Amino acid sequence: MKSRNIALLIIASVVTGIAVGVFFTRRMLTPYLNIINVSTNKVGDLLHIVDEMYVDSVEVDDMVEEVMPQILKKLDPHSMYIPAKDLEDTNAELKGSFSGIGVQFTIQADTVHINSVIKGGPSEKVGLMAGDRIISVDDSAFVGKVVTNEETMRRLKGPKGTQVKLGIHRQGEKQPLSFTIIRGDIPIKSVDAAYMITPELGYVRINKFGETTYPELLIALATFGQHNCQGIIVDLRGNTGGYMAAAIQMVNEFLPKDRLIVYTEGRNSPREEYRSNGRGNVQQMPIIVLVDEVSASASEIFAGAIQDNDRGTIIGRRSFGKGLVQQPFEFRDGSAMRLTVARYYTPAGRCIQKPYSKGKDAEYDMDLLTRYEHGEFFSQDSIHQDETSIYLTSIGRPVYGGGGIMPDIFVPQDTSDYTSYYKMAAMRGLLVKFAFDYTDHNRPRLKEFTDDESLEKYLKRQNLLEQFARYADVRGLKRRNNMLYRSRALFEESLYGNIIYNMLGMEEYLKYLNATDPAVLRAVEVLERGESVPKVVKSEESDTE
Repeated sequence: MKSRNIALLIIASVVTGIAVGVFFTRRMLTPYLNIINVSTNKVGDLLHIVDEMYVDSVEVDDMVEEVMPQILKKLDPHSMYIPAKDLEDTNAELKGSFSGIGVQFTIQADTVHINSVIKGGPSEKVGLMAGDRIISVDDSAFVGKVVTNEETMRRLKGPKGTQVKLGIHRQGEKQPLSFTIIRGDIPIKSVDAAYMITPELGYVRINKFGETTYPELLIALATFGQHNCQGIIVDLRGNTGGYMAAAIQMVNEFLPKDRLIVYTEGRNSPREEYRSNGRGNVQQMPIIVLVDEVSASASEIFAGAIQDNDRGTIIGRRSFGKGLVQQPFEFRDGSAMRLTVARYYTPAGRCIQKPYSKGKDAEYDMDLLTRYEHGEFFSQDSIHQDETSIYLTSIGRPVYGGGGIMPDIFVPQDTSDYTSYYKMAAMRGLLVKFAFDYTDHNRPRLKEFTDDESLEKYLKRQNLLEQFARYADVRGLKRRNNMLYRSRALFEESLYGNIIYNMLGMEEYLKYLNATDPAVLRAVEVLERGESVPKVVKSEESDTE
């Protein structure tokens, strides 16, 4: 009987303890239960409750930084979150400038090598030279494993007017040199090259559509006008886009008045049209636009407006297929998101956004590889147009929606000389490294050449192919004579091109490449024949009437 009473007492105590625990737990949770029951911000509520009630301490801000990108990934491939620490760098490229010291560099053997010094920039003013090696920053050694691209950028960039002290090793100098540099605004050019590719034809290569792109194009067009230019090649290959407004301004230069350039439309974004104002300076100038599988967004707006208005000819390969419009939203902590708010449509009415599945970015990102494997880069017959998505240009030519701008003239990639030996040399970075080392050890001689043609002639006499084969063999890429000579043209183009770039810059590098580029040569041919303006193709039925 006594043991039974003890058992009942224990049970009563446990029940009382549970009741008390439930009572106090409910009291503690009541505010949070009310939040959950009343609030409509479920994610915010979750983070608030975790912050207040979770068993261990948590960094809610860190959780938010991890969660934000995941939420946006569920929407589409181009909505994105940009942390505060990355926003300045992300915007700088499109804004056309950043604050720094004004050098281009590579990292070789855990050391920063200065490839080139921007003319008129802070580094040139104090005497830094191409070939210099940075060995210290602000009196602290800067060599070894700490040297990464990100860390180098962090130390060299900074607010305008601030200073940085660099220790420099320069060939021929026994002691390190010291330079104090006042950081300044460094322009980021959108136009890589603008020159007369023939006595009558101009060529302009645009790498992005930023705040300074339109003024840069106007300068290029003015220069062409001084040379009595009779036709223009606009090269947008590799151009992933940028500001839609820049593309609209630029294509406006080529279109007659009141031509539709592009329109946008979304669930909460009513249709908005953008038309030419008739003030363009080259409304009658023959034009060719070059595109490839990387040309995207604003590049496709430009190419689509030219194509759908039958203003010029598009040459190259099918473009990327990005037809989504992002609007930036900035948060109080300096971070931002770019949210897709609309789709853009070409004048014929086609949305060229390629298909995607929400939340499946990996499949979307692999699209270019899929195209490659299907042979689309090498044969026009491998491209399957969406026959259910046909639109008509201003003169009735059929064009297709469903993914990218299909060129009027297809130019395949040439892989006839491509070998596994060349592939390994390129993938391991040996071609670029050799070109840099060769440039670095021969700068005094190479400085004698001021254009791509004269420098190329000199390099052809140096037997660089043999020098590279020995260089690569020492670094673990076993020599393969048959493949070396089969890929000779590719090797020499890469070696000569990189050395020309190292010594003379981007424009001379592109001049060298364009001399044998199939798409560029085809563009010149079309312009010289006076065939840049598309014509109506008569149907077989109309021919027989």
